[in-house]
Amino acid sequence: MDYNKLVRECLREIPAAQRQLYDHFAETMLGVCYRYTRSMDDAEDVLQDGFVKIFRNLHQYKSEGELGAWIRRIMVTTALNYLKKNSRYNHEFSFDNENLHPVVDDNPEVKIMGKELADLIRQLPIGYQTIFNLHAVEGFSHVEIGKMLGINEGTSRSQYARARALLITWLKKNDEMSHKNYRANYHDKR
Repeated sequence: MDYNKLVRECLREIPAAQRQLYDHFAETMLGVCYRYTRSMDDAEDVLQDGFVKIFRNLHQYKSEGELGAWIRRIMVTTALNYLKKNSRYNHEFSFDNENLHPVVDDNPEVKIMGKELADLIRQLPIGYQTIFNLHAVEGFSHVEIGKMLGINEGTSRSQYARARALLITWLKKNDEMSHKNYRANYHDKR
């Protein structure tokens, strides 16, 4: 697909080009939006708002970078703004500076499928989930996250460490349960 041509046609407000851009990126970007929200309905709202911003600001896209990365950045920013503005998320989307602790590098030796991990991430409190997604999935630094969310870098690091520790705990529990179930099934078949 020639993204430069597609962008030029979208800027000329050609409906077929706008539809093609939307169709090409919507499914992937819905997944991005869903990572930050608690429901598919909310994710679809964010997706819709994000595409409105994309079409309004497409003239700012510079062909030097990848179009998909530019669109992803807008979707992430739109999702964060949605979390900040939406009353359902306000009480969960706060960060405290108490009990900051350093990031530790525990690597659990646990086998888990991607969908299972995504489901566990969605169970994190929204603040932890947001920072985990921004850092581990989207690749933002803690300095960038701090600027995006209006928090200091240490708070971002702490929230990430807490999210990671909670995920590791859950992963280990899941792994233990899998081993128990395997042993129980193995003995049943003997």
